[in-house]
Amino acid sequence: MTPMDLPFVRSLVECWIMGSTRFDHPVRGGLSSNVGNKMERVLEKGWVEAAERGAPALQYPREIPTVAAGCWGLDDRLGWLAGFSAAVEAHADELVDAVCSDCSKSTWEAFSADVLPLLACARWTAANARRVLANRPVGGRPWWLVGQRHWTLRVPLGSVAMIATWNYPVQLLGIQLVQAIVAGNRVTVKPSEHAVRSQGLLLRLAADGLPPNVLRRTPATREAGAELLTRESFDHVVFTGSTEVGRQIAVAAASSLTPTTLELSGCDSAIVLRGADLALAARTIWHALSMNAGQTCMAPRRILVDAAVQRAFLAEMAPLVAGAPARAVISEGAARQVDACVREAIASGGHSLSGVVESPVGRQVRPAVISGCSPQCKLARGDHFGPAAAVLAAHGLDALLALHRTFKQHLSVSIFAAPSQVQVIARDCTLMASLGAGFVTFNDAILPTVHPGTSIRGTGLSGWGATRGEDGLVAMTRTVTMSQTSPSRRIPVGEPAGLTRRLLRAMLR
Repeated sequence: MTPMDLPFVRSLVECWIMGSTRFDHPVRGGLSSNVGNKMERVLEKGWVEAAERGAPALQYPREIPTVAAGCWGLDDRLGWLAGFSAAVEAHADELVDAVCSDCSKSTWEAFSADVLPLLACARWTAANARRVLANRPVGGRPWWLVGQRHWTLRVPLGSVAMIATWNYPVQLLGIQLVQAIVAGNRVTVKPSEHAVRSQGLLLRLAADGLPPNVLRRTPATREAGAELLTRESFDHVVFTGSTEVGRQIAVAAASSLTPTTLELSGCDSAIVLRGADLALAARTIWHALSMNAGQTCMAPRRILVDAAVQRAFLAEMAPLVAGAPARAVISEGAARQVDACVREAIASGGHSLSGVVESPVGRQVRPAVISGCSPQCKLARGDHFGPAAAVLAAHGLDALLALHRTFKQHLSVSIFAAPSQVQVIARDCTLMASLGAGFVTFNDAILPTVHPGTSIRGTGLSGWGATRGEDGLVAMTRTVTMSQTSPSRRIPVGEPAGLTRRLLRAMLR
């Protein structure tokens, strides 16, 4: 043994002693088979054993820092959240009235689909933020990194721009605000020009109790979003809306390499299999495509039905369509677009389940379901944002999935099947991945997606990045990986001498 061997051998022996594990000379058979695993388990526990032997224990910080406002910590931000939640609850009637005024929703729809999910998100975040944002030790350290401790720190993104949408003006913007602010960010909001009153009230409630400059807003004009992204620089941009506008935002952000979260149009499929409860499927799909006047990103735009049950399914759906009243969409242009897609679908060979096609009156459009149309028509592709859907048939699950994959926008997919089929499909990871959706509901549509702990993540033309739930909260932070090395227990640097090399090679076997 040379003097150069001594530091390496001493460190290796100390590491071995900490594991209280038998050491065999490499020439006579090397390390016993459990040495590496034993060392790994000891090191995974941190430096508890080392501390008991008098060695300094390595520590890592527990509190997430904030760039939002000096020392405004997580306790302060959760205090703000409690106040904001109380304010939303106290002003629920005003928020409902504002949503109804902006978007022509019913009182119940405004409360149940806007205010209620926001309150649920606030309560979930208050209960789970500390766990989700906690710093975590990194496990799996190899024994030859003796003396090192690694952990991950979640820090805020910094300055976040939010370009808000109008179809769920309180729910969507409110949840994004809660997550960004609780994560410690500064936020600049461009409200929707179609939700001036509701989002204005929401932002006033959110601003109460915040430090200066944590929450800013721009004018609620169509031009303000583009001006915001060209005039200022941000660490992240969040946008919810159409694929067309999302593409423009992605291009603008790419010039400065600014990351984005884009929750874009879903144009989703509902798939009805043989063995499904057809009455349940018809009622559920009808509610999903007609709620909020069909102006939901995850509303089904096409219903893919096994040909063996198509006739029976249409018999369940037809009375629902025939008795539906007209609904007000956001603009006359949107109403005309729905009507144009319906008429083109009929021209391609489809027929209306209601037996008639009525032209829109102003913003009022009657919901429609068209069966037998071409898969290439605009209605089946989802080139509209309103209460209308196409019904397409195929023979068997494989054919239905192949038809589904010809459409390129997926936020969620709804599958209606017998309970035994659900179990088989849900366990098939290859099949689930092939759906291309971030959320799959079985025997339901849309409603399960408002669970406050679940996230939505688009793929392809439906965007990228997570919003809502645990993943959405994490997405408002970035990870910093840190390490600390003990001054007394560490592998020396430099190339080891001969004996040490042989020891290392033996221990790596």
